[in-house]
Amino acid sequence: MASGAVGVSRVRTRLADPAVRRVAITQAIIYFILIVGAAVSILPFLYTVSVSLMNLTEATGGRALPTTPQWNNYVEAWHDAQFSLYFMNSVKITLISVGGALVFCALAAYAFAQMEFPGKTFLFTLLLSTLMLPEAITWVPNFITVSWLGRISPVPWLNNWPSLTIPFMASAFGIFLLRQFFQQIPQELWDSAQIDGSGHLRYLIKVVLPLSSAAVMTLVLFGFVGAWNALAWPILVTTTPDWRPISYGLLSFLDEAGALLHLQMAGAIITMLPIVVLYFFTQRHFIEGIATTGLKG
Repeated sequence: MASGAVGVSRVRTRLADPAVRRVAITQAIIYFILIVGAAVSILPFLYTVSVSLMNLTEATGGRALPTTPQWNNYVEAWHDAQFSLYFMNSVKITLISVGGALVFCALAAYAFAQMEFPGKTFLFTLLLSTLMLPEAITWVPNFITVSWLGRISPVPWLNNWPSLTIPFMASAFGIFLLRQFFQQIPQELWDSAQIDGSGHLRYLIKVVLPLSSAAVMTLVLFGFVGAWNALAWPILVTTTPDWRPISYGLLSFLDEAGALLHLQMAGAIITMLPIVVLYFFTQRHFIEGIATTGLKG
């Protein structure tokens, strides 16, 4: 008891100092803002999970929690929305897009970070300027391009995987992200690799990429989210469900389910679950990648 009283007395003494009191008040305000922001972000997700486990009466009755969790809602939504087809389409599109982005973004970022060539600064500035362009502006020229390539290619592009993946295998943000990391790698490592007879490609694969795992995982996460959530572009370049992603399946299901709010929420959870799982396993790399991007260069 005596030690507790001494501790309280010390706290009161410290708070009597105006400077300490100002710091404490500032920290309290910051924590309050963070807690409110976290609540605003997480509560809609928790509400969606809760409603997805209700029956129709509870879902439309404004309840906060289900009386008895209805796990069969997910099974019913999966079959009614034909998610098996759309889910596999999204998996294929995402894997191809992310794999291509890793290859092309890494090669371009390495060239900008570790190699010297005429017009390097101008080209990199031009690349960064494309970040200012709204995505919708690129839809028309991309559609014209994939339509033309589909006519001269033995493989059709429209209503097929090339139009859904190839235009997104390189992004200005991905190149910028990796380039910033590659620039932080000491030049001495490249000098040592040259002594061992290593070329640029081998050095990139064996040294640069392993040392930039945080940036690579960040690029994977962003690429996955972008490809998984894509909707407008897939609708533009496809006319049949054969290659349409799960986001389109969810949109169609929301129209078909009508007033079945509990099934709509179950479909939404099924759609977002892969992103949540991926972020759960890559959050450390993601936070590290974002926190250290742009420290040099």
